[in-house]
Amino acid sequence: MKHILFVLVTLISATYATAQNFDDYFADRTLRIDYVFSGNAEQQIVALDELASEEGWAGRRVNLDIVPVRGNGDVKVIDAESGKTIYCTSFSSLFQEWLVTDEASQVTKSFEATFLVPFPKKEVFVEITLLSNEGLKQASLRHKVSPKDQLIRNMDKRTPTPHEYLHKSGSSKDCIDVAIIAEGYTEAEMEIFMKDARTACEEILSYEPFASHKEKFNFVAVKLASKQSDVSEPQFNTWRETALNSNFHTFYSPRYLTTNSVHLIHDAMAGIDYEHLIILANTDTYGGGGIYNSYTLTTAHNPDFKPVVVHEFGHSFGALADEYFYEHADHTDGTYKLGYEPWEQNISTLVDFESKWKDMLPKGTPIPTEPTDKRKENYTIGVYEGGGYMTKGMYRPAVVCRMRDNESTQFCAVCQRAIERIIIYNTKQE
Repeated sequence: MKHILFVLVTLISATYATAQNFDDYFADRTLRIDYVFSGNAEQQIVALDELASEEGWAGRRVNLDIVPVRGNGDVKVIDAESGKTIYCTSFSSLFQEWLVTDEASQVTKSFEATFLVPFPKKEVFVEITLLSNEGLKQASLRHKVSPKDQLIRNMDKRTPTPHEYLHKSGSSKDCIDVAIIAEGYTEAEMEIFMKDARTACEEILSYEPFASHKEKFNFVAVKLASKQSDVSEPQFNTWRETALNSNFHTFYSPRYLTTNSVHLIHDAMAGIDYEHLIILANTDTYGGGGIYNSYTLTTAHNPDFKPVVVHEFGHSFGALADEYFYEHADHTDGTYKLGYEPWEQNISTLVDFESKWKDMLPKGTPIPTEPTDKRKENYTIGVYEGGGYMTKGMYRPAVVCRMRDNESTQFCAVCQRAIERIIIYNTKQE
C-alpha cells in the first residue's frame, strides 16, 4: 500500500488536487468530444470536430481532477464560473507518434482523436493540450461547452451494437469497463470472435495485478460485423472493407496495426458502457498496437496472440513503455531522446530516477545493474541498460518482462505496481 500512496502523492499532475463529489458538477451522462489533430514536425494544431452525448457515465467517479501519469497530453474540464478544474484525463495519440517519423518532416497530415468526459451540469471550458515526450507543449485548444447546446448530438436512441458480457463484476459506477470489439469478422464469423474475445479476457485477467483486482473489472464483447473477413495489409497491396478500417504497415512498419477511424470505434460503442477499448483483428498476421487511453488493436489468430494482447493492453491501460531494444543499434527510432526523464513508469534515463523504481531496488543494487543471470525468467529488479527501443542511455527494471518479450510469463514487479496504481486511481478515492 505504501507504493500506491507514494504515487498518488508524488506523481499527480495537479499538485493541490482535492476530493470532489461527482454529482456536484456532472450529470449521469457522457460527453463525447471528437477532435482532429493535424500538422507536421514543425507545427501542430488541434481542431474541434463534433460534440455528442449519451445516457450514463462509465468512467471514474473518483480522483476527478488528477492524473496518474503525464502522458503526451491531457484534457481538462474547467468550471466556467470558478475556473476550477473539475475533471482531467491524460492520453497519448497516434498523431504524436507520427510526429517523430521522417514523413512528418515532409508532409502535413491529420489524425482523429476522441475523448469521453462526464457531462457537465453547468457551462464549462474544455482545454486539450498536446505534449512532446519531453513534456513541452506542442499545441492546445480551449473551447466553451454549454450543456444546453442544441448542436450536441444526442446518441440516446441509437440501437447498440450486439454485445455480450464476458466478465461482469458490478455496475459501471464501481468497475472499470473494458470493451473487446470485433474487427474484420463477418456476421458468419461472430462465434469465432466470441471465442477470441473470451481468450483475450481470460488471458488479461490471469496476469497480476489484474488477477488480484478482477472484481474491479467488467469485460464486454462487442459483435461489430465487417463486410469482409481479415484486415488490410498494404505491404501486400491487400485492402479489405472492414468495420474500423484498420491496417498493418502503419508508418510503413509492417507489424504496426492501427486505425485512424477513431470516430467509427466510438460510433459502434454508442449505448454500451465502456472506458477502455481492445480491438481484435481477424487475421493470423503478427502485429498490433497499443496507445495509452486510446485503444489496443491486435491480431487474434497469430500463435503469439495471448502474450501480445496482454502486452498491448499494458500500453493502452497501464501507460507502460516497450522495454525491448535493438541489439545492434545505438539509436532510437525518434520516440525518446536522452537528457529528460520519460513519463512511462517502467523505463528511465536516470535523469529523475527517484520518481521511478529506485525505492524498489534491493539494498546494494548497483546502478546500472549488470544482468548476471541470463535465464529467461529473471525478474530480479535492477537498472538494466536497454529499453524503449534504445540500446544505450535508457534503462528497464528487469531482464525480462511482458513489456520486454513474448516469452515472459508475467509483468515484472515495477510494471505490476504501475498497473495497480492505474487500477486504484480509477476505483478508489485517496
